[in-house]
Amino acid sequence: MRNDDVRPLRSVLYMPASNARAMDKARGLDADALVFDLEDAVAPEAKVDARARLRQEVARGGFGHRRLIARINALSTEWGALDLAALACAPVEAILAPKVGGEADVVRLSREMDRLGFPAATGLWVMIETPAAVLALERIAATAGSTRLAGLVLGLNDLAKDTGMEQTPGREGFVPIMVNAVLAARAVGIAVIDGVCNAIDDPGRIEGEARQARALGFDGKSLIHPAQIAPVNTVFAPAEADIEEARAIIAAFEDPDNAGNGALRVNGKMAELLHLTQARRTIARAAAIAGR
Repeated sequence: MRNDDVRPLRSVLYMPASNARAMDKARGLDADALVFDLEDAVAPEAKVDARARLRQEVARGGFGHRRLIARINALSTEWGALDLAALACAPVEAILAPKVGGEADVVRLSREMDRLGFPAATGLWVMIETPAAVLALERIAATAGSTRLAGLVLGLNDLAKDTGMEQTPGREGFVPIMVNAVLAARAVGIAVIDGVCNAIDDPGRIEGEARQARALGFDGKSLIHPAQIAPVNTVFAPAEADIEEARAIIAAFEDPDNAGNGALRVNGKMAELLHLTQARRTIARAAAIAGR
């Protein structure tokens, strides 16, 4: 997702590729993107069958507007290279790679996708879930200009495990990491997705995390249960007040009487050309959500 891509990524739902029923159910869910998971959600003895099922289900189609992503196992495992090879011709928008440690891993993954004949449009998303990846965020993102890198996805569960940091309701300890991930992604114009919320039965917790992530600049949030889709979609969609404000800014700048002005007073606020750019993006984003 580049800077000019307004297609929504509010809700990015993980679905185990080993569960045929879940994958079929995904065709009717209101998530913006589906991540068919071959890694954490699949037991070792089920990984081969899950790989075959994933290929079969995405080939069957019927997912509508939902953007399809496949999370492979790490290339360092016995399954990773086979996962990647099996998906070379699959109709997915991106491959999500776990356990990335630095820029060399991104380059290796991208080159391997090239070698396997992935379509040029198939992107590479990477999990930021290790201390090494956090420390290498800027360098990882900087590869976007020369690799397939198109998105960063936070994996706070693994980070918590590896660092001992507590996942408190406010995620205070992770906020610096979250901010750095957003800055790294925005510097090169790629997508950045917040980590999952483990509290499936706590709608207040998922909504709170979504609001925090939106305030920090994330494109959306990764999810582990369909019940989390609706509140996250709502939080990450432009509010009606935002849309009305955007329309007012656009109308003011398009008024012939204001021609040549770089700054205007709109509804009691100062609006500059940068606000016009933001307003147009808000309207385009709202239209993209409504038009799905």
